[in-house]
Amino acid sequence: MSPANNEERETPRPAASRPAPPRVAVLGAGSWGTALAAVAARRRPTLLWARQAAQAAAINATHENARYLPGVSLPSTLDVVSDLGQALAWAAADGGVPLLILGVPVAGLEAMCQELAARLPALGCDGWHVVWTCKGFDEEQGRLPHEVARSSLGRLPGVSTGVLSGPSFAREVAQGLPVGLTVASSDAALCAATTAALHGGAVRVYAGSDIVGVEVGGAMKNIISIACGVSDGLMLGTNARAALITRGLAEMTRLGVALGARADTFSGLTGLGDLVLSATGELSRNRRVGLEIGAGRKLADILAGGMTAEGVRAARSALARARALGVDIPITAAVCAVLFDGVSPMTAVSTLLARDARPESGDLRVPD
Repeated sequence: MSPANNEERETPRPAASRPAPPRVAVLGAGSWGTALAAVAARRRPTLLWARQAAQAAAINATHENARYLPGVSLPSTLDVVSDLGQALAWAAADGGVPLLILGVPVAGLEAMCQELAARLPALGCDGWHVVWTCKGFDEEQGRLPHEVARSSLGRLPGVSTGVLSGPSFAREVAQGLPVGLTVASSDAALCAATTAALHGGAVRVYAGSDIVGVEVGGAMKNIISIACGVSDGLMLGTNARAALITRGLAEMTRLGVALGARADTFSGLTGLGDLVLSATGELSRNRRVGLEIGAGRKLADILAGGMTAEGVRAARSALARARALGVDIPITAAVCAVLFDGVSPMTAVSTLLARDARPESGDLRVPD
């Protein structure tokens, strides 16, 4: 019968009520935490936690993080608080499984995870997704971020964890420019929640499970970027930079595989992609440190000017872990020699160039 007959039309059913999307709380109002909060706030309810009350008030009043992202407008829907308990209670208020994005450096990750371990059980959620974004090794014990987080959060039921990384300058992300990121976790639901919070528009999020590979790539690319900056500061040419990037990728892959990563992870965003960006990009702090050293400045003077570079903090830990595993990472060793042992940049370059010839691929042999 014709659908034009009103008597034969099916009465429309009320739309099924959908649960509100899980809330996102970004803990840490540095450049990267603020940028990710801005991305999430355009898609779903998002709260940013800043350690300092004055900073939180200023961002709320101006919609700008003047300290870390000056001149970048933030969404008016993004609220900022300085009370951690308030931020966690807000995230848990609507039920579901909230997403916590930890925008803190490696040096601050353990303290943050300990705070969460103490506070989350009392908030009564069905579970929590906790994702960190820091790149590097714990300077004191040489741990990767997941090893730091596991010591506090690993014993909590209902808490799933993962890492978010990729070739990304915070300023460009906050400005809405295109970026590709990777979230890695053993929990597919965490990957789905992170993707739902951030993927869309100019942001693409890819999911995986190789946490170790993602973290080793994020840590090692900073060290290799310092080497590339030194080379550029010495004006050794683009051929030298290309060689450092390529052989640096081989170093990070060797170390990553020895630590339990998959080799193919290092051909992706968090390996080759992040390395190329940090080794060549003008916004790269690690490359900038290398440039200054190559130009003749001392590391202490560079750092005294407020420059922060995770590659400086990670280099000795990376070298120690590699040596404990019998993994050869000569570029990292050269960076350590220049940064900490008083070796001149040109001497370190000469040492690298003097190494014996060898096959590029591990399955090839030099004929007798």
